[in-house]
Amino acid sequence: MNVLKLEIGRIHIKDIQLGSETSVKDGVLCVDKEGLIAFLKQDERIKDIKLDVAKPGEKVRIIPVKDVIEPRVKVQGGINGFPGITAKQAQCGDGRTHVLYGAAIVTVGDIVGFQEGVIDMWGEGARWTPFSKTYNLTVDIRVAEGLQPHIHEETVRVAGLRAAEFVGLAGKDITPDEVLTFELGSIFAETAQYPKLPRVVYAQMNITQGLLHDTYIYGVNQANILPTLLHPNEELDGAVVSGNCVAACDKITTYQHQNNSVIYDLYAQHGKEINFLGVIMVPEHTTLAGKVRASDYTVKLATMLGADAVIVSEEGYGNPDSDLLMICKKCEKSGIKTVLITDECAGRDGMSQPLADTAAEAVAVISGGNVSHVVTLPPADKVIGNKAAISVLAGGWEGSLLEDGSLMCELNAVIGATSEIGFHNVTCRLY
Repeated sequence: MNVLKLEIGRIHIKDIQLGSETSVKDGVLCVDKEGLIAFLKQDERIKDIKLDVAKPGEKVRIIPVKDVIEPRVKVQGGINGFPGITAKQAQCGDGRTHVLYGAAIVTVGDIVGFQEGVIDMWGEGARWTPFSKTYNLTVDIRVAEGLQPHIHEETVRVAGLRAAEFVGLAGKDITPDEVLTFELGSIFAETAQYPKLPRVVYAQMNITQGLLHDTYIYGVNQANILPTLLHPNEELDGAVVSGNCVAACDKITTYQHQNNSVIYDLYAQHGKEINFLGVIMVPEHTTLAGKVRASDYTVKLATMLGADAVIVSEEGYGNPDSDLLMICKKCEKSGIKTVLITDECAGRDGMSQPLADTAAEAVAVISGGNVSHVVTLPPADKVIGNKAAISVLAGGWEGSLLEDGSLMCELNAVIGATSEIGFHNVTCRLY
């Protein structure tokens, strides 16, 4: 018996435009501009909304980007929206969800922290961000004066999610172009079915450091809970939302949670090469006690599940490197093989120590790239947002905006450039 069975119906989007109704016809997504603005401004904390679109190949730059969300609608089972945040509490991961595949909601707004990012839809910048390939509806949000920074961020975060709900409704009565099915039974049932396959758990580390650096599961700030077991379908179905301002290059946006590449890959190998047992959501704390507690608890859960191996992915870099290596060392000591997915802060010449910590047990490590790599992004014909924000983004500096409108910055500033869950464009080549 399956614990959860999720069908994701993909409606392929080939173009996007603003209009007077929200609909999908022949793959063209039309968004009711005034209707969406009125819907979002029901939140009295929002002063103004500007909508625009950005398509692959256009010489358009979006900056500063706060989050990216995939527009969806629940058509069977569960509840529409993001339970615990924009909707009542409900179980995610079961039933059918329709996805406007190829479209994205991109939120833009005033800087509160310093770790929002940039998306270029063409040229050199497009090579680095996966969101240069999506048809983007940009939602530029101005909040009411006087809001505290954390309320400001919450307002913008919720506005992006509500915009995704509003647009996603266009797919409610559309027949999908393809349907993906994800189902996983109980650990006992799957182990009985695949007794000879290695049992694999995915430990997903998420930023939960407070001060705007947090991740939410069913609306609960993950900073306030112990590592917890999640059915992989739950994350694919909107249970996990980004609420953090970690460096743009390895921030796991909400879109990337909805399309977690590690989960997709583990599902693809389930029943063939491995027995995929589930996901342990691991909070990343800033205190030593928090790191010890989270790593101990993660290894305990993996052991209780009977895991032979654990895939561990990180979010961010620097002090979370310690959490990553703690989990690695403790798992290996317990007889559980580990594979780590991280990125590197190796300096602009790539010659510095890439991680803040290391361990002899870390012998299987996948890198998403060097966050410090410097790129020059040519001037855009059109900028959505504020190009001057580059000087205060992580990866930018005073002088990053050149006289001709080009940007010189580290990959730190480019959304999804070094994703540590593999949702990005970087690859490797053997010579």
